[in-house]
Amino acid sequence: MITLLKNAHVFSPGDDGIQHLLVAGGKIVWIGGSIPEFNIDLGVEVIDLEGDKVIPGLIDAHAHITGGGGESGYSSRVPPVNLSKFTSAGVTTVVGVLGTDDVTRNTSTLVTQARGLCDQGITAYCHCGGYHIPVTTLTGSIRSDIVHVDRIIGVGEIALSDHRSSQPTLDEFLRIASETHVAGIMTGKAGILHCHMGDGERGLELINQALDICEIPARVFNPTHVNRNKRLFEEALDLVKRGCTIDVTAFPESDDEPGYLAAEAIQKYIEANLAMDKITISSDGGGCLPVFDEHGQVTHMGVGDSQELALTLKRLLNDGFRLEQIVPIFTSNVADLLRFATKGRIQIGADADLVTLDSGNSIKSVMAMGQWHRFNHQQLIYGTFEKDTV
Repeated sequence: MITLLKNAHVFSPGDDGIQHLLVAGGKIVWIGGSIPEFNIDLGVEVIDLEGDKVIPGLIDAHAHITGGGGESGYSSRVPPVNLSKFTSAGVTTVVGVLGTDDVTRNTSTLVTQARGLCDQGITAYCHCGGYHIPVTTLTGSIRSDIVHVDRIIGVGEIALSDHRSSQPTLDEFLRIASETHVAGIMTGKAGILHCHMGDGERGLELINQALDICEIPARVFNPTHVNRNKRLFEEALDLVKRGCTIDVTAFPESDDEPGYLAAEAIQKYIEANLAMDKITISSDGGGCLPVFDEHGQVTHMGVGDSQELALTLKRLLNDGFRLEQIVPIFTSNVADLLRFATKGRIQIGADADLVTLDSGNSIKSVMAMGQWHRFNHQQLIYGTFEKDTV
């Protein structure tokens, strides 16, 4: 299928004005200001977007694609995340992680789920590891996993400052970071150490200690959930000055949340006048969001949802932020950190991952690898087991 998208207001993520896009073979093969003519035998499908805003597909770099949970017993394990949970939220690329449960769920199931999502039309990768050390791997070592397994791009989410973590020492932490970094050099993959941050008093202390003494580039250390409490977020802002990219989580809105909603955190980041390419956002989709008492017992829990990314984008735009200012946090910043050369931008040669927004800044249509998964607010494609079959 060859598709011409007419009259798209393109944010690539910069504001490129009204453009016409030609999509073929899952790629963007041409962009121009005047409509080309085609031989009728080519069978080009022409769709007039009538000035709709078009942005790159969102990249959700932290989702529990096999399901998370397990903190309050076997029945609290969250099911795997279905395809349309991602695409309905504008997510066309996702990175899967393991969390507390890196025993009954492992790197093998994570890689398998990522490949399944790829089969269904989006792009999916994953990290080896989970909260704990020794790091859960598929081949027996971090370097070997990243070097030999196509879907594995880094390590994560290793838990820090959390009662559920393995309480790693500095030496253990540096060894993991080193293995990850070297594997990234060998392969051209992300090679990042993606760190779950808990509410513990030590905060980002271990990452700062590592940066004080090691030669490993700061880009390797990538803390997430940094907006979960206000003290941690302030520490994260200082970490950016040392060269790290921080990741805020699009937590659902809650009355008892001690931190910042993602939209609030992004606004405070902008106000701090820090490098705009050092912040990303992810959803924790499929992950359990437990609340613990002082004894470490779960009092209640929710489940992360990629839809919170779309809601955060809408909230920021409706609050007056410019699309070209905000979109990189959801797209190109993530692609650059993860070394996804064909993702996160609308340009010739990029994958045809596109999202259109309606006049209220909600997700209207979603194209992944040149195929419409959602069009004009209607979901067209569902995962293999999402819809009842007779």
